Amino acid sequence: MRTHIYHVDAFTNELFKGNPAAIVKLKKWLDEDLMLKIAQENNLSETAFIAPIADQLHIRWFTPTTEVDLCGHATLAAAHILFTHEDFEGDQVFFQSKSGTLKVYNNFENLTLDFPADTIQAIKELPELMKLDAQHVVKEVYKGKTDLMFVLDKQKDIEEYLPNLALIRQLNCRGLIITAPGENTDFVSRFFGPQTGINEDPVTGSAHTTLTPFWADRLKKNKLTAAQLSKRGGNLTCELKGDRVFIGGTCQTYFKGELFI
Repeated sequence: MRTHIYHVDAFTNELFKGNPAAIVKLKKWLDEDLMLKIAQENNLSETAFIAPIADQLHIRWFTPTTEVDLCGHATLAAAHILFTHEDFEGDQVFFQSKSGTLKVYNNFENLTLDFPADTIQAIKELPELMKLDAQHVVKEVYKGKTDLMFVLDKQKDIEEYLPNLALIRQLNCRGLIITAPGENTDFVSRFFGPQTGINEDPVTGSAHTTLTPFWADRLKKNKLTAAQLSKRGGNLTCELKGDRVFIGGTCQTYFKGELFI
């Protein structure tokens, strides 16, 4: 089998920044074990596979170690290659996924994900994790559908945080979000997911389904700007509309090739 494979940097207008994803276009699903092996070979935080099934486009995401239920940056990247390289007609694409129907809109300046908003709740059952280190004390802890979220005081706390990956790996969740008010954006964040083979994710679109409703309520505004402060970094626009979160960004294609299986 030969099929197209793409490498795309998502949530950035510059190559070598944002979050890289591999996109594999299929005519039908491969065995899960083979898709995982492809993701391991790519060795990126996510590889997205897209395939037409019963006249609908379906999408699945694999880290180098496991399949995940939702991935924002790889969905944005998948829409980017359809609009830019695959002659997709129209200004919106619908993906069927394990997290329901996901929409991506193309306004020709950026792409916008239409994702379900996360439901979060405050928790206090993690006293051993309330202290990140001697300088940074967590005052609020929340749990969403898949992730835990720690709220810190200021952007500098997010920038300086050195994760204890061994401790984070013990958490019963997909990963850990840390967040604080931003200096030049409404909020900033970082994301750590050693449980799924991603020590630190460069830009995590799906985490913003948790971050957006939290900060929309905290700041009393529904349109927000965000930055993820990883080494590569990335910028997003976020909007809360009812039970949906709209996450906007741009993508850059690094390469297009052929996959030989």
